[in-house]
Amino acid sequence: MTRKVEKSIDVDVPVSTAYNQWTQFEDFPRFMGGVREVRQIDDRRMHWVAEIAGVQREWDATIVEQVPDRSVAWAATGGKANAGMVRFAPIDAGHTQVQLLLEYEPEGLVEQAGERLHLVDRQAESDLERFKEFIEGRQAESGGWRGTIAPGGIPEPSAEVGPAEPAARHRADTDEEPPPPETEPEYAPTGAYPPR
Repeated sequence: MTRKVEKSIDVDVPVSTAYNQWTQFEDFPRFMGGVREVRQIDDRRMHWVAEIAGVQREWDATIVEQVPDRSVAWAATGGKANAGMVRFAPIDAGHTQVQLLLEYEPEGLVEQAGERLHLVDRQAESDLERFKEFIEGRQAESGGWRGTIAPGGIPEPSAEVGPAEPAARHRADTDEEPPPPETEPEYAPTGAYPPR
């Protein structure tokens, strides 16, 4: 049975800072409980290693939609069945609402027991709280990628970033200057979870 979780939190940073940090997938273990590693394969694909209810799981995921300062959506392509989206909404110039939507299927007796205890709901809430502490503590993103991935399309990197490859993602801990903010993209929310 597919399960859905929806949580949100307000963070005290501008929308571009919150969004840029979320594009740094390899930093997820710094604020996501149970996530041991996220390896960026290219601008669309990632490999995840996580511990769920004491059991290590690995899976591949694909970014199915990414719009700067608006949303990032993904779906598992192998291993653990899951999909999700994070949306960013500016509250004002220095504050952002971050909304996390997850869709997954519990596997095995341990995960099904965890469902009855609402462990994933609590983990999602805790992860958002740690994201808030992480980004507010830094007051700057560790990097950012400003390209766009349209639903069903291929990555469209921003002109400042270069070709669609992992090395093209900007890292704030390098000597590079961060890319300038882009103009507001045209965007029509899908209103649904990414396809599986």
